[in-house]
Amino acid sequence: MTPEHETASPASPAEASLDVATLERPLFANYGRSPIAFERGEGARLFAVGGKVYLDFLAGIATSSLGHAHPRLVRAIQDQAARVLHVSNLFQIPEQSEAARRLCAATKGQFQRAFFCNSGAEAIEATLKLARLWGHDSGRTKIVSAEHAFHGRTFGALAATGTPAYKIGFEPLPGGFEHVPFGDLAALASVVDGETCAVLLEAVQGEGGVLPADPEYLAAVQVLCKERGVLFILDEIQTGIGRLGEMYGFQHYGIQPDAIALAKGLGGGVPVGAVLAKDELAAKLVPGKHGTTFGGNPLAMSAVIAVQQTLVEDGVLANVPVRSARLRAGLEQIAAETDGVRGVRGEGLMLALLLEDSLKAADLAQACFACGLLVNAVRPHAIRLLPPLILTDADVDEGLSLLREALASATAQPACGVSDE
Repeated sequence: MTPEHETASPASPAEASLDVATLERPLFANYGRSPIAFERGEGARLFAVGGKVYLDFLAGIATSSLGHAHPRLVRAIQDQAARVLHVSNLFQIPEQSEAARRLCAATKGQFQRAFFCNSGAEAIEATLKLARLWGHDSGRTKIVSAEHAFHGRTFGALAATGTPAYKIGFEPLPGGFEHVPFGDLAALASVVDGETCAVLLEAVQGEGGVLPADPEYLAAVQVLCKERGVLFILDEIQTGIGRLGEMYGFQHYGIQPDAIALAKGLGGGVPVGAVLAKDELAAKLVPGKHGTTFGGNPLAMSAVIAVQQTLVEDGVLANVPVRSARLRAGLEQIAAETDGVRGVRGEGLMLALLLEDSLKAADLAQACFACGLLVNAVRPHAIRLLPPLILTDADVDEGLSLLREALASATAQPACGVSDE
């Protein structure tokens, strides 16, 4: 997306007034969309049709890692589009090799190979197939994951997901999956047996309410997997690519999984997913075992390279812990001073404001929206904040101010003064 848009055609959603019914009529009704469309973005801000400006503390659900219309990313996409968009994996793709080299180099020796796909769910599917291939000859097929986890909406990823609500109506799902309480090492140890090929976990459960694992727990899981000869796979779809302050979440936690799944912030908004793994594990995927038509296409790979360059060379990665500390301190002050707010949790720029039973997250998210702040209600009493990694002090302070206004509005104390559009 370019920083500026041309005048929209009459049929474009970039009209001055939004006819929501007409826009939604040709679409499946599987999303509960807000009645708003954005015509452009810049940094941490989105500009809606009609002119209202929103501070984006959602970043496309942790996807717009460099914010909106970042010059380096825009230039990379434009330049690549002018050369070649797609050739398929029947041919060499130099941009793919360069993206893999950069991603693996950033693991500092942990991983040597990358597989590219188009989304987080596809990355999880690839890890599941990789785990089954790895355990096939020894009869190990069971995969253990955590309750309240979310790994995606394809059948395999859904089977691995530990939140029953996502599964209703899609049964029977693929078998061979077992779920245990997140953070309970004894429960995990009780089910990891001779039939288990892998343990799949999130370092921070995103859809589960931004629930971080204890570092000691993840370290103990790593030891358990090694002792029992099973793979330890980390779902880094939200925690990867700088979200926690290191390039990868496993680095933040000081652990060494056997493979990780990446997506979301990987392409800065361009659809792309990846799996990073060690040489010996990656070797299981030989020609014919797994593939994708669009995965690793030159356009997506140019976006991955641009994001990597920007995170490292422009100091964006170093920005995360600084802005995280400021944002967290402000949220904790709000929690201490505000009725209906009970605390803060999370890591890096993946945080949640926790609410008392008297205040519903959906109501607060709507109040934030009315005040010009984009967040989302990830659980009934948890508001998730996933701002872009290019956040400034001014952005943080404005976001905290808007959140205070929204809280006053949601608790029936008029303060926002912003009319719905």
